[in-house]
Amino acid sequence: MTHELSCDLVLPKAFKASAILSFHARDSQEVAEQVCATALRKGLTWNGQPAQLHITLQPGRAQVRLAIDGAVAKGDATRLEVMARRMLGLTQPVEAFESRHLRHPELGALIKRQRGLRVPVTASAFEALTWAVTGQQISVPAAVSLRRKLIMATGVRHSQSLLCYPDADQVARLPMATLRQAGFSTSKAETLLNLSEAAASGALPLAAWAQSDPLPVDDIRAKLMALRGIGPWTVNYTLLRGFAWLDGSLHGDVAVRRGLQTLLNEADKPGERRTEAWLAAFSPWRALVAAHLWAMQSAASY
Repeated sequence: MTHELSCDLVLPKAFKASAILSFHARDSQEVAEQVCATALRKGLTWNGQPAQLHITLQPGRAQVRLAIDGAVAKGDATRLEVMARRMLGLTQPVEAFESRHLRHPELGALIKRQRGLRVPVTASAFEALTWAVTGQQISVPAAVSLRRKLIMATGVRHSQSLLCYPDADQVARLPMATLRQAGFSTSKAETLLNLSEAAASGALPLAAWAQSDPLPVDDIRAKLMALRGIGPWTVNYTLLRGFAWLDGSLHGDVAVRRGLQTLLNEADKPGERRTEAWLAAFSPWRALVAAHLWAMQSAASY
């Protein structure tokens, strides 16, 4: 039996719905997400059960519904609202960032054009972490294809048709051979299985971290870096997409460096060290600056 939860959220005047929706429209085959001009439908796993999230964005308002193929647990209504607010970037202090840097000689004009930009966040930190590992050192289209194959390999489908992004338990149960057949390299498959087992066992308490205030960034970084196959870029990207932490330095990201090259109107793409030094001036919003550099290129860049 399907049970439904819902909530309504107030959106700020400068809210950019297109920036949020485009993040979820990366896969043109739409096996787990379907996006139109004003709405997102997304399959996800909720308390181990297939669920479908539906967010409709209107001026000043977001309508959020979650249809769960199973029972509703205590606290789920609050959890849905928290998740939706995080996914839509409503917890991000973008107004303070814009006020501080709107007159910056290099970034100011870009901020003005993209005023109200917020970083889209995944439905769970596990989704962000697995996406980051999947996307290591390959193009966005290749990463999207691998992500799709991971979703199809776990085969969790909601009663309203969409496949659902798997949780840690479901990925941890996948055989290595299945991931290899899906196109994952041996090293990526091992990393995915190891982090999934750690998340499923509680050794990586991703959900608990996401509910912590303040976010235990140092603890998250230390535990993720201890896993083989996870480096600084993966950690910072996960902190951004999974936990809405805006101060990770994404100087190793090729699209960030390409965006900085365009912004500075330079012939050559800046190196990682120079990009890191340039981003440092924008702490505690370095990752938000990276999002602006992504957005100036195209949604596919991030």
